Amino acid sequence: QVQLVESGGGLVQAGGSLRLSCAASGIAFSIKNMGWYRQAPGKQRELVATITPGRITNYADSVKGRFTISRDNAKKTVYLQMNSLKPEDTAVYYCNSVVADSNDYWGQGTQVTVSS
Repeated sequence: QVQLVESGGGLVQAGGSLRLSCAASGIAFSIKNMGWYRQAPGKQRELVATITPGRITNYADSVKGRFTISRDNAKKTVYLQMNSLKPEDTAVYYCNSVVADSNDYWGQGTQVTVSS
């Protein structure tokens, strides 16, 4: 069955960096457009970065220039390098297919907290 395991979150001061990882299993990872999402308290989940199988990337304006998404198809893992973190980046971060919706499987996510 599908399993997505996010890791790498934590508490960091504003301006700091974190690298998130998401290990996937049970999906045809190498042919899927993958994305990192985040959900802050009281807000809807938003898609912040995407990557195609051919490693074409796209970013939400709020993270452009600070976050970098990458993938390793052999390891079935997608990464999110987050630099120059801001308090407004505080959220639970998830990875999934870019076409996933609330009815699909979601992992437990990883908490990112940025202190000012």
